[in-house]
Amino acid sequence: MGAELSQTPTMDDSCDDPPTSAVLLDSCHFSQVLFNDVEKFYVPGGDVTCHYTLTQNITARGKDWVGIFRVGWKTTREYYTFMWAPLPAAGHGDTAVQQKIQFKAYYLPKDDEYYQFCYVDQDGMVRGASVPFQFRAETEDDILVVTTQGEVEEIELQNKNLRQENEELKASCANLQQQNLELQEELKKTQELQKSLESFRSSTEKLELELNSLKMENKHLKEQGDCTGAELQQLKEQLQNVTSEKERLENRLRTALDHMDQLQSQVLNYEKEVENLSHVDQDKTEQLETLKEENQQLRLSTAQQQHDLMKELEEQKHLFQVLKAEKDEADEESQKLRAENSALLRHLSQATELSPLSAPPRAPAATPAPGAGDLLFGNPYSGGNLGAGVEASLRVCPLCGEPFPGDVESSQYEAHVRSHLLDCPMCTESFENKQVYEDHLLCHRLE
Repeated sequence: MGAELSQTPTMDDSCDDPPTSAVLLDSCHFSQVLFNDVEKFYVPGGDVTCHYTLTQNITARGKDWVGIFRVGWKTTREYYTFMWAPLPAAGHGDTAVQQKIQFKAYYLPKDDEYYQFCYVDQDGMVRGASVPFQFRAETEDDILVVTTQGEVEEIELQNKNLRQENEELKASCANLQQQNLELQEELKKTQELQKSLESFRSSTEKLELELNSLKMENKHLKEQGDCTGAELQQLKEQLQNVTSEKERLENRLRTALDHMDQLQSQVLNYEKEVENLSHVDQDKTEQLETLKEENQQLRLSTAQQQHDLMKELEEQKHLFQVLKAEKDEADEESQKLRAENSALLRHLSQATELSPLSAPPRAPAATPAPGAGDLLFGNPYSGGNLGAGVEASLRVCPLCGEPFPGDVESSQYEAHVRSHLLDCPMCTESFENKQVYEDHLLCHRLE
């Protein structure tokens, strides 16, 4: 049965050809739609109403159709005529639904061959088939048939063949139903596997995107880490240079303090000489005045040296503060980078141990020099009022300014000065300022 049997009925809703398939009969599912009240024959020239039931195993769709096929068809392309299957009312749920279609007489077959109804879904697959029927007129022969013995035997043979064919069709339907169930199970498994595969593919694509993003971010952080490491290394070198310069200035300050101690020792010697000269003749007064003038010049020279050293220390202090500000900015940027990537924190852990540096030590206040022409104990030859405004001693603490009498022992004076100093546990240096002392210890730790 081919295209010469195909007829397209005149219908209001569509005039398109129905969806068909070249799939053979063995792949169809005949149990999902059941046809009811099918007559053995239909009278030609009259409309035919087809009754069928949609079971719970099928979901009706818009392009499903019911066709009339000549018995012996192999594919759904061999339909004689068809009608679009109406969609069931909404809300029927999982219950069976009774439907019907009316075929117009004009489109029905005119011969007396055997035909059957078939329900075909929009994929071109058969979901149900009726028992065979014929299109022929009802005659008296159908009511009272008088035949010969040979005709009876031939009819019985035909009936036997039809029954056998019917049994075969039933067996085929049962097999097809079983195959349909197996195929449905396989289809469900395939769909589940396909969903799992799609989920795995989606997860894999997401993981690949995240991996690429992490690679780019890691590369960017490594570049920033290299740049920050170079800046930290440069700041460390600058810090070492400042530390070296500070040590050089501290050495110069110690040298100046030693020189000042020598000068103070000379002043003490001069005072002793003045004290001895106080018992000499008044003619020695001119010599004493000369010594006082030399003492005055020595004090002025010492004060000038201290002023120069203080000025140089202030300049180094300013340079140290500038470098400290640059280092603080670099430390802040380094902390931001460590917060973004904890892995880089382990690589930069040595740099994070750097603490902010404090201001360089302040130079001790210079000991005020005695006024010109003044003696510690006065002039014994100038009367009782010459020693009234003279200082009691030239021994003054260079750190707190506390004066000491001339008869105080040197060990007591040195112990007082030493009480103001902080000794470094790593070297022999001493410091009067606690912040300078802590900075000095920091320099040892950086080494």
